[in-house]
Amino acid sequence: MPSFTNQGINLYYRDRGAGEAVIFLHEFGGDARSWDYQINYLSHHGSLFRTLALNARGYPPSDVPETADAYGWKENRDDVIALLDNLQIEKAHMVGLSMGGYIALMLGLAAPERCLSVVCASGGSGAHPPTREAFIRDSVTSAERIFKYRQIPAEGMASAPNRVQLKHKNEAAWQQFRQHLSDRPYVGAANTLSEVQAKRPSLHDFADQLTRLTLPVLLLCGDEDEPCLDVNLWLKRTLPLAGLKIYPQSGHLLNLEMPDQFSQDILSFFNAVAEGHWRRRPEQAFTSMFESGK
Repeated sequence: MPSFTNQGINLYYRDRGAGEAVIFLHEFGGDARSWDYQINYLSHHGSLFRTLALNARGYPPSDVPETADAYGWKENRDDVIALLDNLQIEKAHMVGLSMGGYIALMLGLAAPERCLSVVCASGGSGAHPPTREAFIRDSVTSAERIFKYRQIPAEGMASAPNRVQLKHKNEAAWQQFRQHLSDRPYVGAANTLSEVQAKRPSLHDFADQLTRLTLPVLLLCGDEDEPCLDVNLWLKRTLPLAGLKIYPQSGHLLNLEMPDQFSQDILSFFNAVAEGHWRRRPEQAFTSMFESGK
């Protein structure tokens, strides 16, 4: 099993195929295994990609540091750059879900020269201004509860209003997701909640930088993922080269809920980027259906 070390933390990753690199970044409740379908899909469609799926710190077999100061959104971001450096990869497509989607966008801002494109799926939890403080309180309170009981409330988390859609669509996949979540070390989960989720800045704090980001970005969001809907509309209006797709009757775990459609969408996006067909949105403001805005 391949691994590398960054800042004294040993990090595990999966590596398959050859070609343009695609790095998959998981959400809080997942790990590298969450991307198995997408990795298999890309490997069976021309074998044009080298797929890498990274386990964040706190997610075995990556190290699970005991101290909170070993965790943070910047640490997660820099671990991806360290992976690229370790493998001598100049650029990669960044594909992230939720927590991973946030990191993918942060990589686009901090190291655009290392990115071919960014896919941000189910991103933006805690960024919508009216609900931001509640998100932070919930993250901190949940971390404290996990530390207190030394256990992740996997059943409750997997049954949340924006995760239960997976259970309705694929009971077996939902059971596997719940089991993987329950098997996680509680220390890694609690520290990730308190140090990564609760302390990351809102995406709105990066508004000026996002308006200047010239990387192609694909935004994917479920229409029943309430914490993310408003943020994705805002991101679409803010990012100059962003496309937004809303999945009907879908929640937060898009790559597991709709694995085939999700895989098709990211492959179509990669192809559009490679062929130069991913367009910048019109710069003029909409004033009338009969006027060009010039």
